[in-house]
Amino acid sequence: MNRRRLLAAAAPVLFLSGCGYNTIQSLDEQAAQAKQQIEVQLQRRADLIPNLVETVRGFAGQEERILTTVANAQRGLVGALQRPGGTDPAELANANERLTQSLVPFFTLVQAYPQLTSNQQFMRLQDELTGTENRIAVARTDYNTAVQQYNTYIRRFPQAVTARVTGAKPRQYFEVTDPAARQVPKVDFSRPNPGVTPPGTPAPATPKTP
Repeated sequence: MNRRRLLAAAAPVLFLSGCGYNTIQSLDEQAAQAKQQIEVQLQRRADLIPNLVETVRGFAGQEERILTTVANAQRGLVGALQRPGGTDPAELANANERLTQSLVPFFTLVQAYPQLTSNQQFMRLQDELTGTENRIAVARTDYNTAVQQYNTYIRRFPQAVTARVTGAKPRQYFEVTDPAARQVPKVDFSRPNPGVTPPGTPAPATPKTP
């Protein structure tokens, strides 16, 4: 009798083990760790932006519209990283892409201020940002690969039965889902602020008195 009870109690465990339960857990954990690495790198990127904006503001404070756009995009990324109830990969991807697009006119602006390219703090921050963006690209690839392996595995039979019994659900990819986030902003310096002359611009010639 005791042996029968033992076998009856062990049956669900043996069933789940034979139907990929352990592998499902391993693949899910692998994807979770990869997602955490994306979040670490996104947070690093978000932390760099305010210092970068303030450095540029010291040279190009009159370009407040561009600086504000970058600052708002940075806050959007921080908000996605601090989302109550856990982060959403698609929301993170969209917020990160909005920040990327906001930096297009930002770094175009830098070209109008040669002093920035010789500023050590700016160059250091720019290098750190570039390195972080490269790490984000690697982390994104690792995460999406892990998600693809996990999602494919739990759709197969008999693992699909185990996934249904245990509540294992497909994971979201880290990819941009908002078309608006992909739109590259237009760069227009044709309307400079009145009375402001960008550094390095030659002073207008003084008319000679006849």
